[in-house]
Amino acid sequence: MRRTHGIRTAALLLLGVLPLALGTAAAAAPSAPAPAAAAPAAPTEAGNPATVPALSGWKPAEGSFSLTQSSRVLVRDDALADDAATFVADLADELGRTLPVRTTTVAPKEGDIVLDVDPDRAELGREGYELGVGSAISVTGRTGDGAFLGTRTALQLLRSGNAVPAGEAVDVPKYAERGVGVCACYIHVSMPWLERLIKDASYLKLNQLWLELKVKSAAHPEANEWGYYTPQQIERLQKLADQYHVQLVPEVNSPGHIDPWIRNRPDLQLTDADGVKHPSGLDITKPEAFDFVTSIIDEYFQVFDSPYWHMGADEYLLGGLEYADFPQMEAYAKEKFGPDAVPEDAFNDFINRVNAYVKAKGKRLRIWNDGISPKATVSLDRDILVEHWLNDEVKPSQLIADGHQVMNAANSLYHVRGTYPINTARLYDEGWTPQSFEGEKVASADGIPGAKITMWPDNASGNTENEVEDEVRMPLRFIAQATWGDSTPDATYAAFEERAEAVGRAPGFDNVDRTPIRPGEYRLSAGKDFLTGDSSADGARVVLGSEGTPLKFTPTQDGYYTVEDPQTGRCLETRRGERQLNTPLEPLSAITLQDCAASNRLQRWEVAVSGSDVTLANAVTRMVAVLDGNGLVQQVPDGHRAQVFGLVEP
Repeated sequence: MRRTHGIRTAALLLLGVLPLALGTAAAAAPSAPAPAAAAPAAPTEAGNPATVPALSGWKPAEGSFSLTQSSRVLVRDDALADDAATFVADLADELGRTLPVRTTTVAPKEGDIVLDVDPDRAELGREGYELGVGSAISVTGRTGDGAFLGTRTALQLLRSGNAVPAGEAVDVPKYAERGVGVCACYIHVSMPWLERLIKDASYLKLNQLWLELKVKSAAHPEANEWGYYTPQQIERLQKLADQYHVQLVPEVNSPGHIDPWIRNRPDLQLTDADGVKHPSGLDITKPEAFDFVTSIIDEYFQVFDSPYWHMGADEYLLGGLEYADFPQMEAYAKEKFGPDAVPEDAFNDFINRVNAYVKAKGKRLRIWNDGISPKATVSLDRDILVEHWLNDEVKPSQLIADGHQVMNAANSLYHVRGTYPINTARLYDEGWTPQSFEGEKVASADGIPGAKITMWPDNASGNTENEVEDEVRMPLRFIAQATWGDSTPDATYAAFEERAEAVGRAPGFDNVDRTPIRPGEYRLSAGKDFLTGDSSADGARVVLGSEGTPLKFTPTQDGYYTVEDPQTGRCLETRRGERQLNTPLEPLSAITLQDCAASNRLQRWEVAVSGSDVTLANAVTRMVAVLDGNGLVQQVPDGHRAQVFGLVEP
């Protein structure tokens, strides 16, 4: 039912859901005896309840809200049924109780939570919401997106089980795009890790997850080398993202960084004047290169439901290469655009052609900024959204003046795995905002859709994904704050950390048993045989033997195990085979015994337990341990089951 703002407000005043206008919350008689009132949660240093992002315009009132034994979730609009179910499930993860859901217009009782949509609330925009806390809690959005984001605030307020201080707020984001990015490129990132990220991002009202990754291809089976995801996995991830109102933005980088796709396609590789092929670059002067890229786009949009396609377009010429090294570029540009054309025109032309293809599918193109050159005579289409990460010749202000939207993806927001983390304290103390680009602070937020942090795997074996998860906890909370409202809601970064600590992680985030077996020595059996080293030498193969060796399982701080042969002081490691980003990613490469080193992440293993059986997966390569003949090797999990070992105490 559509209602005007005035009618709705009057009704809530009568119900005590907007207590500020009445001075106190009107208490309705509960239908069951209420528990003793808990003390209200302590306000933050800034004076508002502890939420991330901080509530904007919070107006406190006398009184508080507490759940009662008869609390319900009342849904005013059938379209919110799925969101209400998600909210109730998340609240159950936090508090251990499941509230009943009713789609009804009945008046709320004390302890109820009301979810509503009012399309006439234009001031709320697409994602804003109004929150009222009194004897009941009300969350109203103009759209389902806004109402859902309001439930994230309600979860944060209720997570402690304490009373929630009464008050009201109209909470509207400053920026439309509030994002996080993961380059699951070359190095695989586990699905449970990505799923936890989606839930945690949504909990913070982040609404976009950029993913550079490879989907297993039916059109290009030669590219199906490890590091890919199956279409079924992406469909599952998309469904979860939809449930949590997080928009996925897929990327396949082209024409640079495309070696994961064309390593086995020399016909598409950029070839220099000396005939040397460079597999990281696509030869965009060839018609089949465009067809190759668009065929990938077609496959991705069978599993991704996104309004965007990100083609990367960064770092096309690496390692000191220049356009002059590839004379076919200039020849192509001059043939197409005339004698004054330059090689950079071939690059812009390729992007514009991809843009036209993407637009024909009803999508919008995104690119990184560093390939944009002032030398080009062919302009980039203005409807291409540019993500600015590098201080380069063409500044953000100029891109905005030229008609582009420019998202802030600054290098200072980069977490580079095994290399450097994000210095969140420095960003906070500097008062960083999405207007603070690399090399330029622009005067207005106009033309800036938002900002995001990005995780890159440059030295993948330098960190496990669990370590990355811990290291990006505060950066996620900061970017959520800086893109929703005031980037510094508390006087100090320490106070903001306290706010984040009070809010915690998303519901269910920590419901993971990372160390399911107790530390100690075990023998691993397969049939009648047991794992053992084939010799006492450094680098010995791990094989099956009739006696076997007791192996010592020791939990690591990041939630894995080292597996040591105590007789030799050596640990199971994935070391051999072809490497990408300092990580051995070759399937069927041997698992060996190497001198134990606490800092060596390739010696860390994820253990999964089923009864008295266990399986092993390497913490970095994400490949499972299988038997190949008599020896233990790593293998991709797609189409290959991990070897099941019996766990036998010696």
